[in-house]
Amino acid sequence: MAYPTVSAPYGAKPVNLIGGQVFAGSTRNLPIQYNYGTALYYGDLVTLSAGYVVIATYPVSTTNTTVGVFLGCYYTNPTTKQRQYSQYYPGSVTAGDITAIIGDDPDQVMKIAVTTTASGTTIGSASSILVGVNMAGGTQTGSASTGNSSMSVVGASATTSGGGFRVLNLVPDTQVSYSSTYVSGGAASATSVVVSGLAVGTFLPIGTDVFNLVSGQLQFTGSTLSSASTVSTTGSTTLTITSVTTAVAGTVVLVVTPEVLVKFNFGAHRYYVA
Repeated sequence: MAYPTVSAPYGAKPVNLIGGQVFAGSTRNLPIQYNYGTALYYGDLVTLSAGYVVIATYPVSTTNTTVGVFLGCYYTNPTTKQRQYSQYYPGSVTAGDITAIIGDDPDQVMKIAVTTTASGTTIGSASSILVGVNMAGGTQTGSASTGNSSMSVVGASATTSGGGFRVLNLVPDTQVSYSSTYVSGGAASATSVVVSGLAVGTFLPIGTDVFNLVSGQLQFTGSTLSSASTVSTTGSTTLTITSVTTAVAGTVVLVVTPEVLVKFNFGAHRYYVA
């Protein structure tokens, strides 16, 4: 697991469609207004204003809607008079033919990184218990050096309504696991557990899942970290967790999931707003 490493959020990346539909990576070309002043980065969510593409209001939700994911643009460079293709729109381009490339299918599945806060870029974790529920998006801006968005979903943002994204799956390829040994606590319904054997400096964000290792197989305890923890000693570490459903015991494996697959929540995409 954990290859490649997710070091920072990168926006939304369309990868598939729900329901086994054929995904051809189809996009829609929509105009950006002459001299529009706001930068748009690859992976940003955008919406429409008077028929022109503008940055969506973050965090995207059933109130702040979107038409899809910005995937680059092209325009006639006002200096060279040549057609220019760009991964991001830098803002304030004085061209009348600026065209955004948008992944606008409301059923598209997107891979997206998890952060610990809405406005930060520290990578967090999504818990198994978030699959099937909603998450809120981040509010970060992008990077002119990479051309990529810095938008994310927020690990601690599970919500029953209004969130911009519905979680479909965790991404196993980039999960990171830490092995430890059960010390105390962790009985059924417990909300804290003590483990040992974690390396000093190990960061365990909210949403880190707690598993037992049973005969070489992972058994989910039903609990996840409800408070972040940075290991400060080679001895015992107390973890604050959600209520345990299967008692913690023996070898304890802590799994951090920095990426999820999501789709737009119903009502967050403008094509699904009456």
